[in-house]
Amino acid sequence: MSVRRLAAAEVQPTGFAFSNDNAAWAQDFITHYPDGRQQSAVIPLLMRAQEQEGWVTKAAIETIADMLGMPYIRALEVATFYTQFQLKPVGTKAHVQVCGTTPCMLRGAGDLIEVCKSKIHHDQFHLNDDGTLSWEEVECLGACVNAPMVMIFKDTYEDLTPERLAEIIDVFEAGQGAQVPVGPQNGRWGSIAKDKQTALLDEQAVVDANNDRKAKAAAAAVAPTEADTPPSQAAKPDTSAIETNAAVKSPSPEKVAPGQETGSKDVAPAYDKKAADKADPRVEGGDKDRERPTAQPGDADVKSPELHKGATVSANEKKPLDENKRPESAPSPEGKTVGNTGPEAGAPETEGEE
Repeated sequence: MSVRRLAAAEVQPTGFAFSNDNAAWAQDFITHYPDGRQQSAVIPLLMRAQEQEGWVTKAAIETIADMLGMPYIRALEVATFYTQFQLKPVGTKAHVQVCGTTPCMLRGAGDLIEVCKSKIHHDQFHLNDDGTLSWEEVECLGACVNAPMVMIFKDTYEDLTPERLAEIIDVFEAGQGAQVPVGPQNGRWGSIAKDKQTALLDEQAVVDANNDRKAKAAAAAVAPTEADTPPSQAAKPDTSAIETNAAVKSPSPEKVAPGQETGSKDVAPAYDKKAADKADPRVEGGDKDRERPTAQPGDADVKSPELHKGATVSANEKKPLDENKRPESAPSPEGKTVGNTGPEAGAPETEGEE
């Protein structure tokens, strides 16, 4: 969106005032809003000022802001944001807004723009020599099905050709714009098919069918209906489940004293912590000294020589390590540490060392 600014100071009027009718309308319209929300009427009042003057002047913005008790900057924000407000003088007899969005452009909006350039001014937002006509390109105006189209003031003119738009501009320039029919310009009504109407061909039949449907609905609402089930059973499901069986009685609403209640004769066994901590006999009764399996010929990965002999290894049978095969950090039988991991046990400390 391009930056929208107010018109130059030399074209701005010195003041603004609503006409008597518009002033009465504005005061009445403001009362439609609750106390403290009157500023919401800024857009309708700006539109009424534009319809009266042809465009929105700086004096009109400030006057409306004073009427609504709002800062000038707030009213300026609204006027400069919405493109429906014309911030510069436009044609006094017609301001043509040509839709240039995709559907209209595909249907010939470019040719309509060329007509405006030739009959009004080469550039948009510029007045013709008499100051009666102006034009601009706008975004979608909501009549895509009847593209291409233009809007002049509040009315749309659709299904246009370059020749038809040129005729319309001439009529407005002559001051007879009210004679131009609004809507489609190719003779069709609304948005019916281009060649002929294909739906709702018999309008009276549609009206009669609608009336018959309403009459039947009204008669059904008044006439009593016979229910298949009694009202008391209407919401209950038809099932043979025990939950819905009427023969099953619900608990008695009368409660007895706690002392009169009869409990169960079965007594829970006393808690025995020792028995609870005791493991399964099949686990505790196992033999701790287990015979290792005998290695079979060909088991190259068996390292223990006892496996080759089938001997039983108990906890008391420990063979001393071979001194030649002792690890570097393993202690010797004399209590000395062999290797370079530390000083030998029992060695005197060296003087001067901390």
